[in-house]
Amino acid sequence: MNIPVSFEFFPPKTPEGADKLRATRQALYAHRPEFCSVTFGAGGSTQEGTFSTVKAILGEGVAAASHFSCVGATKATVREQLAALRAMGVQRLVALRGDLPSGYGAGGEFHYASDLVTFIRNETGDAFHIEVAAYPEIHPQARSAEADLQAFAAKVRAGADSAITQYFFNADAYFRFVDDVQRLGVRVPVVPGIMPITSSTQLMRFSDACGAEIPRWIRLRLQGFGDDTASIRSFGLDVMTALCDQLRASGVPGIHFYTMNQAAATSEIIRRLKPA
Repeated sequence: MNIPVSFEFFPPKTPEGADKLRATRQALYAHRPEFCSVTFGAGGSTQEGTFSTVKAILGEGVAAASHFSCVGATKATVREQLAALRAMGVQRLVALRGDLPSGYGAGGEFHYASDLVTFIRNETGDAFHIEVAAYPEIHPQARSAEADLQAFAAKVRAGADSAITQYFFNADAYFRFVDDVQRLGVRVPVVPGIMPITSSTQLMRFSDACGAEIPRWIRLRLQGFGDDTASIRSFGLDVMTALCDQLRASGVPGIHFYTMNQAAATSEIIRRLKPA
């Protein structure tokens, strides 16, 4: 693998989960990630777990990026959290609007991720490298494809340094998105996000929720395997390796893996991507 890689983890909820994630990180560090990011629950519900996992990664000598969502937040709480992350040594953020917790009404002083990016830049200058989210297949809540492109451009103009995409299986959607935002004058690196296929039911559930399209031929093949876990994993490795190879050949600035706190599938994809 001769392009930068990065990995996403979610904060564990139990001591056993923390032990498992620690082992997963150590296995993936062999691939020399540019950074590892840690997700932030709806409405900041996992903040303590997010920050402690970020601190652990930094303590292991690896750059860590904290996800940072603003929905329901106030400027005071965001200011406090930014100070805590800076004190910890964090230099990279993934700035998101975020999801509302179940049963939570609209609230807070930030309505869009671009508002959060603007605030972070005004408060901290260039202290953080700011990543934002990109949606090659259009954000599920976007009014239109054009509105989604404009929303992305607004985040970059607010001060974002680079972007990570929602995962996808159709490389053309990614290439089209990059072309479209460049036509809007947006030139920041857009790193494709990759979700290894390890479970058919999990993939279907996640994709339906986040608007990621599973091509019909992939969906039907997965359905055809039924409960044959070994065949699902083998097929998933072949499909995702081919996708990563296509992306790498096109000169993408890096690949970001949504690991789901597991190392095996991500490691195998990277191993198969021999230096070009």
